[in-house]
Amino acid sequence: MLRLTGDPGRAEDVVQETLLRAWRHPDALAGRPVRAWLFTVARNLVVDQHRARRSRPPETGDEALAVLPADDELERAVESWAVADALAALRPEHRDVLMEVYYRGRSVKEAAQALGIPAGTVKSRTYYALRALKLALEERGLAP
Repeated sequence: MLRLTGDPGRAEDVVQETLLRAWRHPDALAGRPVRAWLFTVARNLVVDQHRARRSRPPETGDEALAVLPADDELERAVESWAVADALAALRPEHRDVLMEVYYRGRSVKEAAQALGIPAGTVKSRTYYALRALKLALEERGLAP
């Protein structure tokens, strides 16, 4: 079995399963050469295992777990999705102002030029956008 499987552990499993089947079905051995029956059952088990492994996705080892982010990184990712969802819930003009001022780091004057609106409008929209964002975050359970 070791030659058929190439793995000592799997070879032992095949031999054990073969002997278990012989023990459970003694009538199948009656009138037949026992050795030939055992080899046929073992070979069929190896073929079945090979087909079963090919038909399902490959198993992953512990390497896949090593690339998973730590709990704090997962928590930050979930929070960032929630913040993005809250930003998407804002009115477009409020979202645009927050994106320019906070995410792109622009000054009020630069944001006003980028958006094509007066600087005073950027200031007032920023104020109301932050209030709306706070409410949206509270609805999602993220703001104290």
